[in-house]
Amino acid sequence: MDDVTRDAAVDREARIRRALDHLRNDTTDQFEKVEAFEAFEFTDPDRAARERDLVFGAVPTIVAHGSEIAKPYEFKTLRLPRNNVIIVRQKDGSVKALVNLCRHRGALLETDSCGKRRLFSCPYHRWSYDIDGSLRAITRDNTVGDIDPAQAGLVELPCEERHGFVWVVDRAGAAIDVAGWLGPEMDEILAGYHLDGLHCVKAGVYHEDANWKILQDAFLDGYHIQYAHPNTAAKYIHTNVMAFEDFGSHCRFIAPRKSIDRWLEEDPGERSLVDDVTETHFLGPNSTLLKQPDHFQLLTFWPDPAAPEKGVMEMRLLVPSAEAAGMTQERWDYLWDKNWKILEAVLINEDFPVLRDSQWGMRSRDAAPMVLGRNEVANQVFRRLLDRLLSVADPS
Repeated sequence: MDDVTRDAAVDREARIRRALDHLRNDTTDQFEKVEAFEAFEFTDPDRAARERDLVFGAVPTIVAHGSEIAKPYEFKTLRLPRNNVIIVRQKDGSVKALVNLCRHRGALLETDSCGKRRLFSCPYHRWSYDIDGSLRAITRDNTVGDIDPAQAGLVELPCEERHGFVWVVDRAGAAIDVAGWLGPEMDEILAGYHLDGLHCVKAGVYHEDANWKILQDAFLDGYHIQYAHPNTAAKYIHTNVMAFEDFGSHCRFIAPRKSIDRWLEEDPGERSLVDDVTETHFLGPNSTLLKQPDHFQLLTFWPDPAAPEKGVMEMRLLVPSAEAAGMTQERWDYLWDKNWKILEAVLINEDFPVLRDSQWGMRSRDAAPMVLGRNEVANQVFRRLLDRLLSVADPS
């Protein structure tokens, strides 16, 4: 264990013990004050358009885990808030993000959700492009006219691979600096997890009738567990108990599992309590990374490109290989399939109905201001970040 990893382990144990003290005293970390918000923030088309441009068109967001396009020529197609995109592993191992649009007549260049291509060929007139986006061939070029291939390649979006994730800024010509966006604290935290050595064993996309912020808020919230999940998550995780750290555009917090209860009346001494907590990381502006004792879950939230009352959640299960986990392949497959089904059942049966109803409630014409409590610390960080990003002038 190197010094950085050792220091992180000591820090984690100290924060777990702070959460244990909260549990003993029926307290939690709190923000400075209650914050008000308005229903129109979840229904207004103008607000939604500003978010697409000033949030997703300005800062890096996670679009994939590197293991999803592990080998050269492997690709995924995405619908981001501003652009249809192809992310593709290059021959040199790097990743590019290309706007999924033929430069001839605007046909969708690639319609498959994922796969492997040596080139991208338009289904309309068969113009073709190399995987780096450069124009490769124009069919019947002797009749088309003068076109400079260097000016007719696919549009490239800023893209960077860091900490095992592929990050994109959804605006051509923007700058990308993932380490700078994360800041030194969160960048070091993610580096310590060695996420690039994990596998995305399961991934799912869920389209919901709820604004993306309603979706994101739910998965930063430790206050609802007892009430929305009484027979599932609440059996295992304590409600409204957080040991929280604020990193400006990001944060993390520890929530104790009920297995920690055996230490409420007894000092755990020097023993590790890491298996008795879930550690949640808000990676602004739209991702929640949950560190479980033996794996990670990544939840990413996107606005619908046109409808403010619709949103998308992507869920990924990031796990060590069967060999690294010391399991047979059969046991490994069974474990993560079971884990995935449990996660989906809680989301589909318990979370999503509440969030859809919340969006419905936001439609009330006379909705009064609502509040985020002082105990809803990560939600307040999320709101503060959006307020800051939306206060900047549109770069276009």
